[in-house]
Amino acid sequence: MSWIDNSPVSVWERDQAAAAAPGAPLAEPALFREAMSRLGAAVHIITTSGSAGRAGFTATAVASVSDSPPTVLVCLNRKSQITPVMRENKVFCVNTLASSEEELANVFAGRTGVFMAERFMRGDWITMETGAPVLTNAIAALDCRVTEMKSVATHDIYFGEVAAIRLANAEKALVYHARAYKHV
Repeated sequence: MSWIDNSPVSVWERDQAAAAAPGAPLAEPALFREAMSRLGAAVHIITTSGSAGRAGFTATAVASVSDSPPTVLVCLNRKSQITPVMRENKVFCVNTLASSEEELANVFAGRTGVFMAERFMRGDWITMETGAPVLTNAIAALDCRVTEMKSVATHDIYFGEVAAIRLANAEKALVYHARAYKHV
């Protein structure tokens, strides 16, 4: 039994009560964005395919949730043109990029003017269990079925059970930190 099990009020409950207090201060959005830019994160291309079509976007907001069952989460801004596609298809693949894939990251981030259908002409793509596009040289690809979706603030959070995994080369990873790509 941990110390939290003996506490009459959990730390989370205490913090939620304090945050809900009238007039509780919130961090400034610009300062928050600057702080988040200083958190280094792996760069991924999230892809989906199904009845709503094929789409993909570059993301760093990806995290492991559980290994039993294997589950990950992906965050997507609800204003994105990809949001209705993700919601309808209910599948996605997390393609973790190798350090050599900066150009592909920019293409799927929408920084190059390449439209959605043309994005998949770059790179070598296959499919696994769900039909979502899998980048063959991704250092890791997690093919997922959406089990739950939560809307929080400006984003949708997609929880996906991992149906299949593909591991490729052990090349260095592409990381985004301080608004620039880095190679780790």
